[in-house]
Amino acid sequence: MAVAQPETRTMTIAEALREAIREEMRRDERVFCLGEDIGIPGGFGGAFTVTLGLAEEFGHQRILDTPISEAGIAGAAVGAALAGMRPVADVQYADFLFCAMDQLVNQAAKMRYMSGGKVAVPLVMRAPSGATTRAAQHGQSPESYFIHVPGLKVACPSTAYDAKGLLKTAIRDDNPVLFFEHKLLYGSKGMRAEKGALSPVGEVPLDDYTIPFGKGAIRREGTDVTIVAKLLMVYKALSAAEALAEEGISCEVLDPRTLVPFDTELVVESVRKTERLVIVDECPRTGGWAGEVAAEIQEQAFGHLDAPIKRVTAPDTPVPFAPVMEKYYVPDEQDIAQAVREVLRWR
Repeated sequence: MAVAQPETRTMTIAEALREAIREEMRRDERVFCLGEDIGIPGGFGGAFTVTLGLAEEFGHQRILDTPISEAGIAGAAVGAALAGMRPVADVQYADFLFCAMDQLVNQAAKMRYMSGGKVAVPLVMRAPSGATTRAAQHGQSPESYFIHVPGLKVACPSTAYDAKGLLKTAIRDDNPVLFFEHKLLYGSKGMRAEKGALSPVGEVPLDDYTIPFGKGAIRREGTDVTIVAKLLMVYKALSAAEALAEEGISCEVLDPRTLVPFDTELVVESVRKTERLVIVDECPRTGGWAGEVAAEIQEQAFGHLDAPIKRVTAPDTPVPFAPVMEKYYVPDEQDIAQAVREVLRWR
């Protein structure tokens, strides 16, 4: 007897995020959105179209346009979460999270621990990250700052399917979640299309589904080297793996999907097979997520490594504005391929 397949629709990441918010707002009246320009008539629906049309369905009492104050947005979201609501807050660029560090790091992240579990903080903070010719104050990838904060969960979807499933999980979680979305992966059309953007459209179930945090995905199977990458770098890694296959090199590409919790077991199992690891990250090198993954795998799988772990990251400089310099700054397929060749020299 044939099993009925779930009905799906082809979506961009921006559309998938919008569907997740819409479904969760219909399911739970405590869910609401707040942020800058997310519901103004004739607007984009936030900086990258994710909330487009939601104000018409749910009204401005649940799609709240705020002043330009990230500290105010985060503070209001923390207060609402403590009061029993489930806010989905929006900052236009991830760089602006630094304006709300006290609210996120000292308040949201610690309240549940300090109350002995009596207080929940079901807050989602959505943040577009990544370099897109917007220079040093609008193009950072600050995910690494927040994996250092106990009490925060960190999600980084790279596909439309994951974007919807992970966001629904985040909204239902009783802990604060930082939800990073790469600006070049939204796949938005029309006025908000980003120069140089990819359009990773995919089939997304129309039925309710969630994706558990802490479970990564194998994007490409391989036997010679493991590549771990997140957000836009997943696609750079896949492109490098395709090119390396023509040289007879088989790369396994892993996408963690969430950084906290992190699927260490998936990486360890892959490294036991390939015996080599390359980690790709758009964050700067020093003190970054790539270094943390390298340390963890070295502790848990050192005996299986036949070569030093290699990191491919942005350099320790602010994000440059000139397009030619930004191209040099952001890791690309050639950088990844070269790192793979270097770890294979240890054969």
